[in-house]
Amino acid sequence: MPGLLTFDDLKARVAEGSIDTVLTVFPDMQGRLMGKRFHAVNFVETSFKETHCCNYLLATDLEMATPDGYASSSWEKGYGDYIMAPDLATIRELPWLEGTAMVLCDILDHHTHEPVPHAPRQVLKRQVDRLKALGFDAMMATELEFFLFEKSFDDIRRSGFRDLTPISGYNEDYAILQTTKEEGVMRPIRNHLFAAGLPIENSKGEAETGQEELNIRYAAAIDCADHHTIAKNAIKEIAWQQGHAATFLPKWHHDKVGSSSHVHQSLWVDGNPAFFDPDADLGMSTLMKHYMAGLIAYSPDYTFFLAPYVNSYKRFAKGTFAPTKTVWSVDNRTAGFRLCGDGTKGVRVECRIGGSDLNPYLAQAAMLAAGIKGIEDKMELAPPTRGDVYEDAKAQDIPQTLRAATETLRNSAFLRAAMGDDVIDHYTRCAEWEQEEFDRVVTDWEIARGFERA
Repeated sequence: MPGLLTFDDLKARVAEGSIDTVLTVFPDMQGRLMGKRFHAVNFVETSFKETHCCNYLLATDLEMATPDGYASSSWEKGYGDYIMAPDLATIRELPWLEGTAMVLCDILDHHTHEPVPHAPRQVLKRQVDRLKALGFDAMMATELEFFLFEKSFDDIRRSGFRDLTPISGYNEDYAILQTTKEEGVMRPIRNHLFAAGLPIENSKGEAETGQEELNIRYAAAIDCADHHTIAKNAIKEIAWQQGHAATFLPKWHHDKVGSSSHVHQSLWVDGNPAFFDPDADLGMSTLMKHYMAGLIAYSPDYTFFLAPYVNSYKRFAKGTFAPTKTVWSVDNRTAGFRLCGDGTKGVRVECRIGGSDLNPYLAQAAMLAAGIKGIEDKMELAPPTRGDVYEDAKAQDIPQTLRAATETLRNSAFLRAAMGDDVIDHYTRCAEWEQEEFDRVVTDWEIARGFERA
């Protein structure tokens, strides 16, 4: 792919002096890039084989706290090392960082050199391998929605996160005039990411003040997750370089609509779309119907992987284009699952449940596992729902809180069979800790509401 570097390309660029830094990174549980900055000479001479990191990096929260209750790492076990094994097929130059290249790493056990099962990239690889064993390849695309703010991260942090003014003053959905004003941020995002080898399609204003959307062309599942993760990190870095802040918090204000990350998905065989049947209703093959039946039926089980924080569930509100029900409909943005491209080779299903804060590796893995289950069990797809799904009293609700989603995750026999007890126990503990941390905090809302009047 244009923008990617072979290892020989990298060595040549290092020798000529145009690249002096190599970022060796991996996605953590939250989907953030963690790793090291290597002097490029050291990387191409020795560290391209492996480097090391503390194993607490797959058992921390957003604050880098070290919760108890994880089987994989703990104070009792001494927090040892993992191996970071560079995937040399992912080397790319980062045009927004001078003289810098990046390589994504897989995480291996320090003693056995086996993949760490709960590492997000490995969680997805396991489901991709299961799908390949059935003869299919998964093609996926994610939409990245986020908000831009007038001030920088540091200015907003110093204000106690109270001085939050979006970069625009009105709903900018598809608005060319307003998004022209934001090209100082969005143009370098598009161009730098394209130059780094990501197949960028477009950006647009979204349906709120200061809300943006970046669309990346569909790709193989692991490539899609890599693209999403690199883009999310780059958006924050490029916004920071321009003196602005970008947030992927799904619901930063109760009066504003939230930010999502819709995930489009289809299966292919030998380069041909396996979801398409020109003789079937809506062009949906029997395979697609089985896949979608599993995807929908098990969506409560994997909701945590689509909405991993307390704040994630503030987004699920009717009349905001965020779904509240686990049903499907044809080109209908009120449903949790939307059929797109019906009657064409581009027919696919869009999951609209995920928020902008999801980890794409975990979210895609969970959805593929559900689709595989639907195929294996030849599950029957219910007819599409029509009209305003928000008002459909018969449709199943999406879990409405992190607490509820934690329980569906904990008790999911399907996910335990697909991913392994160790993986589900690991992420159940992650979910529990988020709730525990929230429950112990006294919020500004509680004080303002009850300080005098309670």
